[in-house]
Amino acid sequence: MNVFFPEGHLINNQENRNSFLSYHTLLEARDKRKILEARAIVCDSEHNLLVDLHCMKGIIPREEGAVGIKEGTTRDIAIISKVNKPVCFMVMGFKDDGNDVKAILSRKYAQELCIENKISNLIPGDVIPARVTHMENFGVFADIGCGIISFLPIDSISVSRISHPNERFKIGENIKVIVKSLIGDRINLTHKELLGTWEENVSLFNIGETVPGIVRSIEDYGIFIELTPNLAGLAEYKSHMQEGQQASVHIKNIIKNKMKIKLVIIEAFNEIKDPEPTKYFFDGDHIEKFTYSPENCTKIIETNFVNIETCVR
Repeated sequence: MNVFFPEGHLINNQENRNSFLSYHTLLEARDKRKILEARAIVCDSEHNLLVDLHCMKGIIPREEGAVGIKEGTTRDIAIISKVNKPVCFMVMGFKDDGNDVKAILSRKYAQELCIENKISNLIPGDVIPARVTHMENFGVFADIGCGIISFLPIDSISVSRISHPNERFKIGENIKVIVKSLIGDRINLTHKELLGTWEENVSLFNIGETVPGIVRSIEDYGIFIELTPNLAGLAEYKSHMQEGQQASVHIKNIIKNKMKIKLVIIEAFNEIKDPEPTKYFFDGDHIEKFTYSPENCTKIIETNFVNIETCVR
C-alpha cells in the first residue's frame, strides 16, 4: 500500500532500494503499482527526465513529468529543476531499443494517486509532513506529497516575525505544516500553530535568567527580541542595534495577563547562525482550534480551523 510522502523520503528506504536490484524486481514493482524514488540524472533537450535505477536506466517522458505539464498549467521548470534530486514515479513498462532495455516511468501517475488518495481528502486543521523546496522573501514552497507543491506564507511560519524564511528553514528540510484552507486545487498552509502557545514557550524561561535571543524589530519605544520562534520580549531602546543581530538578554519580568516579557539587553553582536532545528509542541494529526494567548489575558489570539479564521481581540 502506497503512503504519499514528500519526494526524498523513500530514496534511502531499503524496500525502495530492493526494487532496483534487477529487471524482475522492477517488474514486480510495476505489477504492485508501487511508488518508487530514485535520482534524476539528466533532463534532455526535449525535457524528458533520465533516472538512475541502478540495474538499468529509466525515462520519465516530458508529459509524464508532472500533473499539468500536458495541459500547460504546470511549467517545464517543474521538470528541469528535478535534475540531481530524488523524484517519485511508478513503473509503467519497458522499452528495448536494440541496445539496452529502459524502464518507462511516470511521475504524473504517482502524483495523481497522491491527489486522489491523500490530498483530495485533506481538510483545514490536518497536520501533514512537508519538505521545503524553495524559499522567497514572501514565503515557502513545500512539497506535501509526491512533488506536489503548496505555499506557506512568511507570516504563517511563526508568531515572531522574520524578514526571510531562511531564518527558520533550510532547503530540503522536513517540516510539519497545517492545512489552513483549500481554494479549488490550491492548498494554503500554516505552521506557527505547531510551535506552542505563549504559556508553553514562556515556561522555558525564568525571571532573573540571562538567555540568548535575536533582534527582530527596532521601534522608537523599544526593541523586540525573539526568545523562541513563537515568543518575543521587549527591551528598552538602545542605539546602534540592527535587526538580525544575536543578543544576550536578561529577563526582568514576565507579565502573564498581558503576554509581556520585559528584557534588558546585555550585549548584541553580529554572527550568522544556521536556523535551530524546529521544535514542535503539537504532535497530533489534526487541530481544530489553537489559542496562543493565556487564559484571562487582555488580548485573545487564536486560529479556528473549523471556521477558517484567525482573530486577535
